Amino acid sequence: MGTTTVVSYIDTNIAIFLHSGDVGRLTQRAVSQLDRSDLLASAMVMLELEMLYEKGVLRYAAAQILSDLNQQIGLAVCQFPMALVMGSALRVKWTRDPGDRIIVANAMANNEAPLITSDRRIHAEYPNAIW
Repeated sequence: MGTTTVVSYIDTNIAIFLHSGDVGRLTQRAVSQLDRSDLLASAMVMLELEMLYEKGVLRYAAAQILSDLNQQIGLAVCQFPMALVMGSALRVKWTRDPGDRIIVANAMANNEAPLITSDRRIHAEYPNAIW
């Protein structure tokens, strides 16, 4: 009522922490951002989660994790067109990791939205990284 909700993105590692109930690994700043945001994840997060599941690192498939997080915290997968996200990805020159590049580009494409991540490199390079 009168408050503006911020749109924030979460990185793959944050999705894993939240789904496993390991909220204690998050900083207070990250928790505060989660609490006051409409939450989105890049489709790249979905792919990274599935790849970790296929490798046996995660116990649950991406669809299950994202469904659970949607019910628990309202997380949705961003529906921006791929061409729009890739246009932003062309400006991300500081990494050769396609996952990081696309996840950051997705937040950039949405008005330089905050990206909640524990990734130190992203935090050092993306001014709107939250940790």
